Amino acid sequence: MKSVFFSRFFILLPWVLIVIIMIDIDTKRTFRVPAAGRSGRPQQRAARTGAPAAGGNQNQSALPVIYAITPTYTRPVQKAELTRLAHAFRQVPRFHWIVVEDSSTRTDLVTRFLARCGVLYTHLHVFTPRRFKRAGMPRATEQRNVALAWLRQHRTVRDAGVVFFADDDNTYSLELFEEMRSTRGVSVWPVGFVGGRAYERPLVAGGKVVGWYTGWRPDRPFATDMAGFAVNLRVILANPRAQFKRRGSQPGMQESDFLKQITKVTELEPKANNCTRVLVWHTRTEKPHLGNEPKHRKDTVLIEV
Repeated sequence: MKSVFFSRFFILLPWVLIVIIMIDIDTKRTFRVPAAGRSGRPQQRAARTGAPAAGGNQNQSALPVIYAITPTYTRPVQKAELTRLAHAFRQVPRFHWIVVEDSSTRTDLVTRFLARCGVLYTHLHVFTPRRFKRAGMPRATEQRNVALAWLRQHRTVRDAGVVFFADDDNTYSLELFEEMRSTRGVSVWPVGFVGGRAYERPLVAGGKVVGWYTGWRPDRPFATDMAGFAVNLRVILANPRAQFKRRGSQPGMQESDFLKQITKVTELEPKANNCTRVLVWHTRTEKPHLGNEPKHRKDTVLIEV
């Protein structure tokens, strides 16, 4: 019996010693704290402040900032429209969203939305007088001009940037923002679903704009949509009086009236493969059918839509 006991003891002894050694090593091991950049909060904060997230491309800090100006107004689809834009904008590096409400105050809906959108933003507001809201009159004039005034007050010629008018009823390809980022003066490209056609675009020959493919008023000096051009920030600052006109400007002519103040057709910079690719579409969210809203009892819970 003793011989059997000792034989089994000596067989198990090395394994027991190995287990003891491993436990001792494990208790002395130093635990590493996870890097801050791996958690959700620092990355979210980086998006809101414009700082690059941990592990991001450090060269992005040298890119010109894209300032996207978005006029918006209260309507049933407003939050849906802004949500679609935010999903695209938060993926664009070095991006600053200037949202301007057509309102006498900042509304709670837009304030809450922007606080959670994950995009660096500036929230402005200005009310359009009712006499300018009649059918057939240019829209969002005051809102775009307030955004331009903000840029002139808060940026200098030392700030590298590109200004783009991003209406909230459009759909944007991420490629568009990389195309416009190299704008030196004023750049142009095609826009889908405008002018009663599948697209409108500048006509290009020899790298220069020589005309316009459009379905409406081809005699316009700049027959482009608001989503069809971008302007270098320094051009905006160098032309302090350039703004969108309220008086004397017809619907559909605001783009031409504005661009005439800062550039010439011969100076335009064609983007999107010499204006042969559509990277932005005037999609417009369908107006929702809400005819049953007044026919039924209201919900006891107030839900923001």
